[in-house]
Amino acid sequence: MPDNKRSQAITQGTQHAPSRAMLRAVGFTDGDFNKPIVGVANGYSTITPCNKGLNDLSLKAEQALLQAGAMPQMFGTITVSDGISMGTEGMKYSLVSREVIADSIETCVQAESMDGVIAIGGCDKNMPGAMIAIARMNVPAIFVYGGTIKPGKYKGQDLTIVSVFEAVGQHSAKKIDDAELTEIERHACPGAGSCGGMFTANTMSSAFEAIGMSLPYSSTMSAEDAEKLTSSARSAEVLVNAIKQQILPRDIITRKSFENAISVIMAVGGSTNAVLHLLAIAHAAEVDLSIDDFETIRARVPVICDLKPSGRYVTADLHEAGGIPQVMKMLLVNSLLHGDCITISGQTIAEVLKDIPETPRADQDVIRPWNNPMYKQGHLAILKGNLSTEGSVAKISGIKNPKITGPARVFESEETCMRAILDRKINPGDVVVIRYEGPKGGPGMREMLSPTSALIGEGLGDSVGLITDGRFSGGTYGMVVGHVAPEAYAGGTIALVQESDSITIDAEQRLLQLNVSDEELARRRAAWQPPEPRYTRGVLSKYAKLVSTASKGAITD
Repeated sequence: MPDNKRSQAITQGTQHAPSRAMLRAVGFTDGDFNKPIVGVANGYSTITPCNKGLNDLSLKAEQALLQAGAMPQMFGTITVSDGISMGTEGMKYSLVSREVIADSIETCVQAESMDGVIAIGGCDKNMPGAMIAIARMNVPAIFVYGGTIKPGKYKGQDLTIVSVFEAVGQHSAKKIDDAELTEIERHACPGAGSCGGMFTANTMSSAFEAIGMSLPYSSTMSAEDAEKLTSSARSAEVLVNAIKQQILPRDIITRKSFENAISVIMAVGGSTNAVLHLLAIAHAAEVDLSIDDFETIRARVPVICDLKPSGRYVTADLHEAGGIPQVMKMLLVNSLLHGDCITISGQTIAEVLKDIPETPRADQDVIRPWNNPMYKQGHLAILKGNLSTEGSVAKISGIKNPKITGPARVFESEETCMRAILDRKINPGDVVVIRYEGPKGGPGMREMLSPTSALIGEGLGDSVGLITDGRFSGGTYGMVVGHVAPEAYAGGTIALVQESDSITIDAEQRLLQLNVSDEELARRRAAWQPPEPRYTRGVLSKYAKLVSTASKGAITD
């Protein structure tokens, strides 16, 4: 079988002379029509620092593809900046962009019958968007991460974008003045790259390395370091070999490799958004994965990395300490990783990790020894109860009080809640409820980084609970529970909560409970009516009509 069978379908034979004529106009010569055509899905933009460096990586990959005997065809795909749109109506487009990215890559690769694709992305939704497309199409593919931003520095402390969100809360509580807030804002983001802690972008890049769809060490490299360019070129070379060998994404993206990814996410203290995105990728790959699988794996995998948001270090520090291969080797030798899973290079996970030490270096403390973990069990807990019969997601690392029962403070949107926090109307012991922010109700399932960071900045992170049918940023921590499903717009119990109702969040028992009788809930449910859609035209309207529950990954197909 020719390794470029797909592209030959539109370049061979006299009837395809018009196709060849058009390809000549973009640089093809006679001998090039027998080479595999490889798409370069370039997420470059100056919308966000996460994607600022991607064009250089794409050009490097394009050059390497040519040298490896392939014909690259570069095309663009979008991004939006979660950090810039956070706390605004624009944040409703963030999760929607995952679907736009997936659909655009699928559309271009399939329309042009490309033989493979190298996807190059940076900001949060670039990774799952690209991988959803890759899993759907099942043509040889590899993902190249644009890289993490280096930490900002101020008064001897490492800063990330979350530092600025928390500073807003500190400023509101009069713990810092205008000048201090301005200096933190000025120093937090020193250059190109995705948000620097183990937030969503770095979590998903780590997951893809663990799955085997990205090269070893590539998920934690800094965007501005030379090794990132080298890694992009090497990724292109590996992809051309995968095309020749017909190593397909669904050979790599399997039930076992998802378990590997979840184990790594637990070990590094990754983002709650990983639950949503891995469920969506599994659906695209037709792999049986459920929200309950995260809880099963959480129970057996410790958190061994001391990373922000709840820890001390940033992802660049993890890279220097040994990166994801070191974490994976520790999981492998402790029987928590499937070593027989194949990777895009054709090697198995065990072969890739063969020369990695079984224990982390003694001169660093980013990766803890196996017998001295940060936490004995994983940090992403799946909570259920009458408030979340389909499940909800809580990040339980770094919290002092794993259980809270308190009066509900109910808000119909993020904005109304944020005003109450900044006006100092939320008290210790309260359980904040932000609803109608789910996939359909938002629509778009906004991240609640602004209110959660403001609570922490005001010193309420350990004494106030927060639940929502929306999402959280990978930078969020504290007693917060997101992805509550069914969502309010679909008639979930969260829609029936009334001001001052008693709510229990119990991380140890994995319980999210509204302490109201079944009879009273039935009465409220009979009286409840869904609100009118917030959007009736455009992409948000289409999204709301198509999107599933969060417990299935907020998928649209």
